[in-house]
Amino acid sequence: MPTATAPPTAPGAGVARPAHRDPNVLRWLGAYTCSMLGDNVYYIALSWAAVQAGTPAQAGLVMSASALPRAVLMLGGGVVADRFGPRRVVIGSDVVRCAAVVTVAALLLLARPGLWPLALLALVFGAVDAVFMPAVGALPARITGQDQLARVQGMRGLSIRFANVVGAPLGGLGVALGGAAAAFGLAGLLIAASVPLLISVRLRALPADTTVPGRDAAVGIAEPQTAEPRSAEPHGVEAHVTEAHVAKPRGAESRAAEARGAEPYAVDPHAADPHAVESGAVEPSGGPAVRSRAWGDLVGGLRYIRRHRVLAPLMVAIALGDLGFVGPLNVGLTLLADRRGWGASGMGWVLAGFGAGAGAMSLLLAVRGRLPRAGLVAGAAILAGSVAIGALAFVPYLLAAVGVALLVGLLAGLSGALCAALLQTQADPAYLGRVTAVAGLVSLGLAPLSMPVAAAAIGAWGLGPVFVVSAVVCGLGGVVALSVPSLRQAELPH
Repeated sequence: MPTATAPPTAPGAGVARPAHRDPNVLRWLGAYTCSMLGDNVYYIALSWAAVQAGTPAQAGLVMSASALPRAVLMLGGGVVADRFGPRRVVIGSDVVRCAAVVTVAALLLLARPGLWPLALLALVFGAVDAVFMPAVGALPARITGQDQLARVQGMRGLSIRFANVVGAPLGGLGVALGGAAAAFGLAGLLIAASVPLLISVRLRALPADTTVPGRDAAVGIAEPQTAEPRSAEPHGVEAHVTEAHVAKPRGAESRAAEARGAEPYAVDPHAADPHAVESGAVEPSGGPAVRSRAWGDLVGGLRYIRRHRVLAPLMVAIALGDLGFVGPLNVGLTLLADRRGWGASGMGWVLAGFGAGAGAMSLLLAVRGRLPRAGLVAGAAILAGSVAIGALAFVPYLLAAVGVALLVGLLAGLSGALCAALLQTQADPAYLGRVTAVAGLVSLGLAPLSMPVAAAAIGAWGLGPVFVVSAVVCGLGGVVALSVPSLRQAELPH
């Protein structure tokens, strides 16, 4: 598939259009919103069909079947996103998901196949999510400037909130009108609607080495850098540096690479031209060589994160924050509402408070576009949010709990958007898929494991101690962010 690439903007050629007024970004946002709506409708259809076809225990297994392939394949998905480019990976993922959902809809319409196609569909979704999520995380840096990434994260947060609010009723309407088959068909249509929008998105050509204002100051180096533009969708053997293709650059290029907080590198000039590979003139090598390069890309990405003076502590802060957040705000909140006598409606109000807070912060970032001292603000927000999480278990009245949940949503929305923006601005564009995959593995693979642990702990020791321990774990993420100078001093570009 030909790649539409926007030419790089020359210095002094004019101020770039803000992301919320950029038609290219808005097309991406429309595609992302359609895809997220389709996901929400899909989950409603899957849960309904599984309950109708089997026992509650069997339905639970079907609903959780996607978690394993997603977690196991996520790091490899980051390699795929970096090797083939996030745009084509997202398009391919949406095509596969659409085809799978429509196929199951047709099966349910024509017969009663039981649970096996539902379980298979969940496994397919989990495997595709493993490449879709890293690619989605890497794509914003390819469609707008680095100074707009915080605004894009706010817009993305609003899209997620909209999809969560609208998608569930749409799924319920589909089930009510035509059963699970109709709901699956609606999910397929929504996912399919994202594909032409994604095809129309133009990618920016990114420089091979860029310096971000404030990023160099965080590591004590300030070195301007100019370089030849790099393809907006690197892939093939040149775009991904393996051990066989690494050479240390010298002079200003080396200092600029070190300023990013990572090991400097240069691509072997004898590697294949990525444009030739994309056009089909040159085929990537197959067999063991491909597997060896893929493994080298994975190891190289993990090494890149480990050596990076901002990304490494940022990953630790994200992991601790998610591990302390997921348990109380899922299992813990359900048990809290039950023991306080608030019921399902009360729990819904508390969740609405959290969603309203997170949505308000996304709106603020979408409008404002940038917050100064991003690393410091993110760390402080994680720390303050952990205190609010711990306090939630000791609030006796529903209205007060809604207010605390609103505060948690505001602080979590702020820290989450800033951490995501820092990930995208600090990482070299060629590593964004792998960087996003590591962050996604923590959030979607490891953090959910805390839910059964939290439920068992609440049964043994009660709500208060578990919420406090979770708050401490979450707060440690803020402590890491505030205690590591390179992360604390990290800035988003102007």
